[in-house]
Amino acid sequence: MPLPRAFRPILAGIIAAALPIGAALAQSPAPAASPTATPAPGASPTPAASPAPAASPTSQAASPTAPSPTASPTPSASPSPAPASPPPGAQAPATPPAKTADPFGEPVTLEARKVVTIKGNANWDAAFDTLMDAFKALTALLDKQGVKSAGNALIVYTSTDDTGFTFMAQIPVGQDVKNLGKNMSMGQSPDGKSLKFVHRGSYDNMDNTYEAITNHLDEKKLEAKDLFIEEYVTDPLKTAEDKLVINVYVPLK
Repeated sequence: MPLPRAFRPILAGIIAAALPIGAALAQSPAPAASPTATPAPGASPTPAASPAPAASPTSQAASPTAPSPTASPTPSASPSPAPASPPPGAQAPATPPAKTADPFGEPVTLEARKVVTIKGNANWDAAFDTLMDAFKALTALLDKQGVKSAGNALIVYTSTDDTGFTFMAQIPVGQDVKNLGKNMSMGQSPDGKSLKFVHRGSYDNMDNTYEAITNHLDEKKLEAKDLFIEEYVTDPLKTAEDKLVINVYVPLK
C-alpha cells in the first residue's frame, strides 16, 4: 500500500544563525599608549628632566628648570590594563543544552486499547478538514454522555491511493459508549510490533515525514503492514495546525 500523501511538499527554509560579537569586542586589547606618554629621546630618566613645551622668554628666565604644568606623563606611567573579563552585560549568552532528537524508526510494541471509532473516507485536498470533522463527531458523542477520553486521538489509514484514502478515527475510552451514530462502533486500536516516527508541524507537511519513512523502510529492507497510524499528541481541535505533534506508527509484518 502506498504511503499516505497530504499535499505538495513544502521546502524547508535555512536560517543562518548570527554569531555573538559583544564578548569579542569587550575582550579586545586596550589601545597602545599615546605617543605623548613616551619620553623624548635623550631625556634624563628623572621626571624633572623631561623637556617642557615651549614657553615665553619671561617664564624661562624666572624658572629655567621648573617643569611646565602641561608636561607629559612620566615614563613610569603605564596604560590602563584591559579588564580581565568582559563586563557581565557584554558576555555571550550561555549555550543552551542540546535538544534530544525525536524518535525516528524506534521499535515499539503497541498494545490494543478500547476505542470508540468512526469510519470515513476523504480526498487529499480536504484531508485535514475531514479528519477534524470525524474527531468533532466523536468528541460531541463523548461529551453528551459524560465519557472522558482515556488517551490521544488516533487516525488509522486502512487504504490510500493518489486521490484519497479510507480511515478510522478513534478515541480511547475506559468504558463502552452507547447510542453510537452513523459509521460509529466500539472496537480495539491496532497492536503489535511497529516503528515510531515523530512529525512536528502542519498536516500539510506530512508528505515530507512519509517520504522519510519510505526511505527508512527501503534502507532497512523492512516490510510494513497495510495500515498506518497517527497518534495526535497535541489536541488537533485546540492546537494551531503548525504546532501539531503527531506520532506516526508503522506496523511491521
